[in-house]
Amino acid sequence: MTTLAERSDVERPGRSRRPGRSRSDRTAIYLLLLPSLLPILLLSVFPLVRGIYLGFTDARAGRNVEVNFTGLENYRQLLGDELFWNSFKIGLLWAFGVTALQFVLALGLALLLNQQLRFRGVARVLAVVPWAMPPVVVGILWKLVYHPDAGLLNEFLYRIGADGLRANWLGDFSTALPAVIIVGVWAGMPQTTVVLLAGLQGVARELHEAAAVDGASAWHRFRHVTLPALAPVIVAITSLDFIWNFNSFGLVYVLTAGGPGGKTMLPMLFAYEEAFRYGNYGYAAALGNAMVVIIVALLALYLRRRLREAN
Repeated sequence: MTTLAERSDVERPGRSRRPGRSRSDRTAIYLLLLPSLLPILLLSVFPLVRGIYLGFTDARAGRNVEVNFTGLENYRQLLGDELFWNSFKIGLLWAFGVTALQFVLALGLALLLNQQLRFRGVARVLAVVPWAMPPVVVGILWKLVYHPDAGLLNEFLYRIGADGLRANWLGDFSTALPAVIIVGVWAGMPQTTVVLLAGLQGVARELHEAAAVDGASAWHRFRHVTLPALAPVIVAITSLDFIWNFNSFGLVYVLTAGGPGGKTMLPMLFAYEEAFRYGNYGYAAALGNAMVVIIVALLALYLRRRLREAN
């Protein structure tokens, strides 16, 4: 009588053991993966590891400059740097403002584009045009719109008799950040619209029909049917939007370069200035490392709260 261990060693009739991959097969697999892995390692992984390391050194710009390991010195300096914390506050205002407005406007536009309208296809194409434009081009176009003398916005205000509202939109302390936020919303809204529109098309029409039969108004159908069905999509796209917006650089750099007087100095702009204007590579790397940790912590709290609400 055979035991279970002995029975497991006996090959079952009609079945053959799956041969293991030989060393040559594994080598061939690695060689096939190498062309796709090499750019990732060289352009993503290596700069990330290098940046983390530089954050613990006194690296500076220049040839043959000695780099010394300084431990947490850069981070101690960061904690007392009022300019950095001011830029971080501005970055939070920018990221929260742009993300919130993007979501509200994109949701309204997605609801509109989800209706059976004439020329709906044309409208959907036009809605994603800003998404296809590079941030530098968007910044240049809006800089012309906001020009204090020949800008379209001031010209429009003059034509409608609101000459007193004309301003140097990007050069005034009180209007620079709101003006830049508007541009950020305009540039980033299409991607949010596309994602929300895809989510809306996944909502079962039968649920709306059943709610309408029960006497639910359009608002109640939106609140109790559409929003709960979109909850996973909303969590995902708002999280990604917040990360993208907080890490913005090109758009704001072209519009204001952090001015006037640092009123639009986002954290990435501040780190860029430290690295490439003042040559403090080690301190700039420490700024980047700190921002990554802070943003991950904020997103973890946000996702935890939203997932709790969803459950």
